[in-house]
Amino acid sequence: MTADTSDDRPDRTEALRAAATAVERGDLVVYPTETVYGLGADALDAAAVERVFELKGRDRDDPLSLGVASVDDALRYTRPTELAVAFARAFLPGPVTVVVERDDRVPDALTAGRDRVGIRVPDHDIARALLAETGPLTATSANVSGTGSVTRLDGLDGRIREGAAAVIDGGETPGTESTVVDPEAGEIHRRGAMAGAIEAWLAEPPVDG
Repeated sequence: MTADTSDDRPDRTEALRAAATAVERGDLVVYPTETVYGLGADALDAAAVERVFELKGRDRDDPLSLGVASVDDALRYTRPTELAVAFARAFLPGPVTVVVERDDRVPDALTAGRDRVGIRVPDHDIARALLAETGPLTATSANVSGTGSVTRLDGLDGRIREGAAAVIDGGETPGTESTVVDPEAGEIHRRGAMAGAIEAWLAEPPVDG
């Protein structure tokens, strides 16, 4: 059964509660962000993460990102350098995925065994409210792998809708993918939103006095 809420209903408390309860059970949820709709599960629960891969039909060697409510929350699960923290505070919340060293609490299932993880702090009130309730969630688009990202719930694949225990309707999302960047290496792995500003920051990072 899916718990939905319409965009013309301002009170999404019940939908958020249903989604948080679903995550606690180990189930999957669909939630809006400032880029596209995301598919969330407890990012610290390897079994829940595995269910995300299964539902999307995603290659297990293709890691997922870690969604959190704030940069401070991200620091509880990662070991970023000072430069990476400065970058994160400059661009998050926002449509940017920041690649940093992970903490031991982040399961191999999320990162495909890599020692680094992409951090997302969505610039979206519903997404952050959910993350504040649940703790870290998987941050991956709510689509079957190989198909287009979802910006409206009427474009949600039936397989994803059936596999999600809760769906939060936040209306239409912008659709521009996040830029994926490793600030320590000075590399942009995927160009998306704010890529120009990110390039400028990486070319001349601020120097503490």
